[in-house]
Amino acid sequence: MPSGEYDPETVEAKWQERWVDEDLYAYPERAVDPDTVFSIDSPPPTVSGSLHWGHVYGFTLQDFVARFNRMRGKEVYFPFGYDDNGIASELLTEDELDIKHQDYERREFQKLCREVTSKYESEFTEKMQNLGISIDWDQTYQTISPEVQRVSQLSFIDLYEKDRQYRQRAPAIWCPECETAISQVETEDDEQHSHFHDIEFGVADSDESFVISTTRPELLPACVAVFVHPDDDENEHLVGQEATVPLFGQQVPILEDERVDLETGTGLVMCCTFGDQTDIEWYQAHDLPLRIAIDESGTMTEEAGEYAGLSAHEAREKIVPDLEDSGALLDKRAITHAVKVHERCDTSVEFLVKDQWYIKLLDKREEYLEAGEQMDWFPEKMFTRYKNWIEGLQWDWAISRQRSSGIPFPVWYCEDCEHAVVADREDLPVDPLSDDPPVDSCPDCGNDEFVAEDDVFDTWATSSLTPLINGGWDWNPETEEMELERPELYPFDMRPQGHDIISFWLFHTVVKCYEHTGEVPFDSVMINGMVLDENREKMSKSVGNVVSPDEVLEKFPVDAARYWAAGSAVGDDLPYQEKGLVAGEKLMRKLWNASKLVESLTEDAPAEFDHDDLQEIDRWLLASLDRELEFVTEKLENREFSKARDRLRSFFWHTFCDDYLEIAKQRVRESDDPSAAYTLRTAHQRFLVCFAPILAHVTEELWRDMYDGASVHDQSWPEPLGLDADFEAGETAMAVVGALRKYKSDAQLSMNAPLDEVEVYGHVSGLEADISGVMHVESLTSTDEEPPIESVISGIDLDYSIVGPEFGSKVPDIEAALAQDDYELVDDELHVAGVELGPDAFEVNEERTYSGEGEFVETEGALVIVKNDD
Repeated sequence: MPSGEYDPETVEAKWQERWVDEDLYAYPERAVDPDTVFSIDSPPPTVSGSLHWGHVYGFTLQDFVARFNRMRGKEVYFPFGYDDNGIASELLTEDELDIKHQDYERREFQKLCREVTSKYESEFTEKMQNLGISIDWDQTYQTISPEVQRVSQLSFIDLYEKDRQYRQRAPAIWCPECETAISQVETEDDEQHSHFHDIEFGVADSDESFVISTTRPELLPACVAVFVHPDDDENEHLVGQEATVPLFGQQVPILEDERVDLETGTGLVMCCTFGDQTDIEWYQAHDLPLRIAIDESGTMTEEAGEYAGLSAHEAREKIVPDLEDSGALLDKRAITHAVKVHERCDTSVEFLVKDQWYIKLLDKREEYLEAGEQMDWFPEKMFTRYKNWIEGLQWDWAISRQRSSGIPFPVWYCEDCEHAVVADREDLPVDPLSDDPPVDSCPDCGNDEFVAEDDVFDTWATSSLTPLINGGWDWNPETEEMELERPELYPFDMRPQGHDIISFWLFHTVVKCYEHTGEVPFDSVMINGMVLDENREKMSKSVGNVVSPDEVLEKFPVDAARYWAAGSAVGDDLPYQEKGLVAGEKLMRKLWNASKLVESLTEDAPAEFDHDDLQEIDRWLLASLDRELEFVTEKLENREFSKARDRLRSFFWHTFCDDYLEIAKQRVRESDDPSAAYTLRTAHQRFLVCFAPILAHVTEELWRDMYDGASVHDQSWPEPLGLDADFEAGETAMAVVGALRKYKSDAQLSMNAPLDEVEVYGHVSGLEADISGVMHVESLTSTDEEPPIESVISGIDLDYSIVGPEFGSKVPDIEAALAQDDYELVDDELHVAGVELGPDAFEVNEERTYSGEGEFVETEGALVIVKNDD
């Protein structure tokens, strides 16, 4: 029997250890019927530092789903991954060890990365176990492990053979800080202060000139053309001539193109290789020459002449005054505009021509959109973000990165003809920098010298394979096909993730898995919001408002944190507020104390009881609980955790504890009522099971102590008992009990104080004795008749938005007349102060009064008259 106060610190640590030791959440090794599986493609946290409160929130929501589905008879597959592959782990290693990856041979640096990330991965495991997340710890993976490297390289070969991948020397989005190509999804808009510079260009072989406005004068040495809009009548005569670029002197053609924005600047635009996406489109469409003025590190090249060697920012600071001295700078004005930056380091991106590997996206946007439509979205509104991302795509997916940490491309190139040689599947994983190619000579030209590809995959090119990694996707040499070792997992039942990586992780996973399998990888998607601070601001290390899991769990139990996590509609951002955790603690104590009382009352409760013999109040309680559980079940199915939590808590706290438990307690203690004892235990067991997905630890402690010793998390989710009951009578009876309790409290009477006589005007048929017993009423009568109650007008409220404009100066007279009750209601009109107001201009307030013997108490569904001599 539970004794003393609940000790969450001891209890939670005990069960967290036991759950792992007992392999309580292990996915079976035997063959599993696909119809009984519930598979979760859980997000592998990036190993870039410690876990933050957002991880706690997201994984706790996933755990609600996992625990709920286990109780519904599903074999739940709930893995955990460590995303230790790529730039985030590389930057962590550089920061931790105060080194730069460029100073190390690749294999040596990767070894250092593994050493650093392994420490954080151990911490991840410990923290997830300390949160009670029901992960199967036998199903873990690292995105840099040899097994995952093999899957990632198999994906490359499969897409390459399906002609969904290509290598091309083309403009790529480039981060000068990280010195690597990045994909469109890794950029974001940053509002920055800048200047528009009005710069005068000359027209070759004439005295004419024109003005171009630009925010990037440092790109002048890269200018290869000037463009005019076909509808620009004022500048149409310039088309076909050549312009002279100030300071740098190169002559470039003046061309026309409808992509010129007539509303920005002067309507004339210089094309530089490259300043933005439009420059690239012009370069390709008009077969323009290439002038690279900024290199991989953001440094000006020899094309910039005397400015070579300066950073792009330094060059701008020198070029602008030089333009002014030459007379070419006509104006300079401050602006704020959106600049594309690398989301990881906030560095403004450049566009450089590089040999890069791409996955084709643009030709299948409609297919990927249709794939998204096949999934159930929780919440449904998040599909719009997926749809908007696809519709805004402008680039194929650049998957090659010029970094040291990552999974190598399994490719070598012929030194003579650059023919690509791809590794054999049987040899994977390979590293071309240390492994030989699978052929002795080039299949195209016969040359026997090869150059290893030294780029690595984009992190997301591997993370997008998590459903296939977990499903055991591999090459079967006998069938010569890609197959899944655990096909029952795929498609996965649920992809949980944050809304901030819909375009990163979710979209790319759909692309990869759809291309490899021809199927959508998920049946459903659950998108959680972000954790905000108490002021609803995004948490940020730089701002100093980050809340760490350790900090929270030093003050509050894990179950309180889990209760808090269930407090928001899925998809919405959730502010971290301690009052939510305090409420969770209060519920835990209420559940603990109520359980102690229930056990003391049900020691002799019958294991079975004929439901036809239940007392009316017991029948009502169990039937009402069925209705509540039906609601809770539906909300959990739809990932509406807050609605499920709040409804269950309210019924348990108020209906069961405050009202029914008091009634049943008296019946058991006074007459050993078996109907009440059976109902108490049955309801209590059902409450524990239904609270278990959220309050995982306290329910486990209570269940194992009070019942069969097995885990509450192995119990079946409650099915309806199928009882009929008079719901109206039961709800009214509980309302009467609540009203009498308030009456005693207001009158400063003990709850055990007797009441001489109570008249109930309302339907409580068959429950009079229960009301009388718990509230100590000597004589209680009930009737469905109308009570001797009179409704009187207590006041009239004016709608001043109507009365004011219409009657103006008469409003004070109207108010004075109303204050003196000098008015008349005629049908639905108000006659007052010589004017007539329509029904939309006022509202009549009424209150009910009782003029008979006793005191009148009004409650929902009934009126109560208390007659007490004292």
